[in-house]
Amino acid sequence: MSDRAMAVRVRQHVNPLSHKFRQDIAVPDWSTIYKQPSQPLHLDIGCAKGTFLLEMAALYPEQNFLGLEIRHPLVVAANERRDRQQLQNLHYLWGNANVHLGKILGGLPLHTVTIQFPDPWFKRRHHKRRVVTPELVATLAALLPAGGRVVLQSDVLEVAESMVQQFRAHAAFRSTCTDWLPQSPWPVATEREKCVLRKGLPVYRWQLERCAL
Repeated sequence: MSDRAMAVRVRQHVNPLSHKFRQDIAVPDWSTIYKQPSQPLHLDIGCAKGTFLLEMAALYPEQNFLGLEIRHPLVVAANERRDRQQLQNLHYLWGNANVHLGKILGGLPLHTVTIQFPDPWFKRRHHKRRVVTPELVATLAALLPAGGRVVLQSDVLEVAESMVQQFRAHAAFRSTCTDWLPQSPWPVATEREKCVLRKGLPVYRWQLERCAL
């Protein structure tokens, strides 16, 4: 990792309801970003430093990967790492999932969505800042094709339960599991996941599928 990437220091939590995170954004021409834009897209919402996608993109060249992150310095550093590895199926983009998602994904063949260890916003008055909202679920229901997957992970039980409930409340999604998954469906762990598992603490994982309505 370069000195620049290692030196990135940003606030751990930012308020997604702030005006500066709700302004319009410019979406790139995806045909200039991905070598094969028609490949199935894996979207990671709240990708942080992007190490999970960096490894996934190298393992699965037949898929495209997009990391969406609200903290701009992390996006810049992640794309620099992507460029050094010359990965043409990976991109990181600054944006607010609850504001920009429909515009960002227009025309992209979305197939898989991961929401992993989102900011918990423990205080009740801050719950409205959590990333998974009924509106986000509805947006993903409109964008995902039948059979598309959503994988949720958190080390906070209440947050994990809340995310699952939001998706299960929408008629377009059905669970593909009946209990917390004992293992990740991915061969790659996020930085937070590795930290939690090293401490011997549980990770709560759930998987859903977009139904054919």
